Amino acid sequence: QVQLVESGGDLVHPGGSLRLSCAASGIIFSFYHVGWYRQSPGKQRELVAAISSGGNTNYADSVKGRFTISRDNAKNTVYLQMNSLKPEDTAVYYCNARARAQYWGQGTQVTVSS
Repeated sequence: QVQLVESGGDLVHPGGSLRLSCAASGIIFSFYHVGWYRQSPGKQRELVAAISSGGNTNYADSVKGRFTISRDNAKNTVYLQMNSLKPEDTAVYYCNARARAQYWGQGTQVTVSS
């Protein structure tokens, strides 16, 4: 059974940092393109950052220079380092793994508020 489990979400003040983790089981994560998405109430789910199986990365304009996606294939885990957080970053963050099949995690809540 394939599982993606996100963790690391929390309540943080503006300007703070968080690191999200997406741990996979049941698949060889290195074969998959992995993306972090987020969704806030009333808005569509949007792609925040992605990393290909080869390690190429891309980011939404809104997070460029603040967020960094990385992967540790030995640990079957992808990370999202989020710095200089803003209130508009508040959302549920989801991990997505895509190859011939596609899988989603259950999400982790990130709240940026003073």
